[in-house]
Amino acid sequence: MANAEQYLKPEVIRNVARLDLRARFIVEGFLSGLHASPFHGFSVEFSEHRRYSTGDDPKDIDWLVYAKTDRYYVKKYQAETNITGYLLLDLSESMGYTFRQELSKFEYAVSLAAALAYMMIHQQDPVGLVTFDEKLQTILGAKSRRSQLASILALLARAKPTGTTDVAQSLQLFAPMIRHKSLIMLFSDLLVDPEPVMQSLRRLRHAGHDVIIFHILDEAEVSFPFSGSVALRDPETDEEMKFDASGIRQDYLDAVQALREQYRQDCLAMGVDYVPLDTSLRFDKALVEYLSQRQARF
Repeated sequence: MANAEQYLKPEVIRNVARLDLRARFIVEGFLSGLHASPFHGFSVEFSEHRRYSTGDDPKDIDWLVYAKTDRYYVKKYQAETNITGYLLLDLSESMGYTFRQELSKFEYAVSLAAALAYMMIHQQDPVGLVTFDEKLQTILGAKSRRSQLASILALLARAKPTGTTDVAQSLQLFAPMIRHKSLIMLFSDLLVDPEPVMQSLRRLRHAGHDVIIFHILDEAEVSFPFSGSVALRDPETDEEMKFDASGIRQDYLDAVQALREQYRQDCLAMGVDYVPLDTSLRFDKALVEYLSQRQARF
């Protein structure tokens, strides 16, 4: 696809109306750029292979893959290749915010979730979807058949960010529903008290699940590009306060950095992958994290 990597830019993908095409363009744009990354040779084509290691039967070496990569790979058994994934999407009203970017936090999260669903289904990995606010709203069990992608995309297309959220409670409600060890992918702005969220994540890790947190903030929430008198409104409580932008800029930026750093350190301590994103960043930053996590499991 000509200039496929353009579709990794949020400002470009915003112009693609159909969610299925967004997902396809993001993934194809990503795969087209893998040759220039540390993941050269790792694509949907090679997702069911692993590096040859001492003790493997040389008869299992895939010589076609060797010809393309100049490295020895063996075909994985089905039990080794399958990774069950769940996409958990925050429906809080704050996720609908954008200041000057083409995509809101919610639209960015939906596009990223759709791309990951596309990638997993094409790797024949079971994937499911959960949306939540203060409680679980939709639950779609994990499946690997091609029709699952259409079901996920339909739910994502209908989802809307409204009301308040309880990330920790939603994680607790979802945890007992997971029958097998899985990869949990959480999409949220995490504008909540971190400690209850961490407690819920510890329970997931204790149960043997892998977790990736995609912490999605608006570009303006990260850079604070405001000046003069600004009115800041909490979208979930509707409370509004006015400030002088120059007077609070540094304190605000320090607070955002401290929040991200707290999540990063706490996640690192419990073996959770933490991916800080904002709505100006290309989607491949998140997709590389997904592939890193997948490779680490095998």
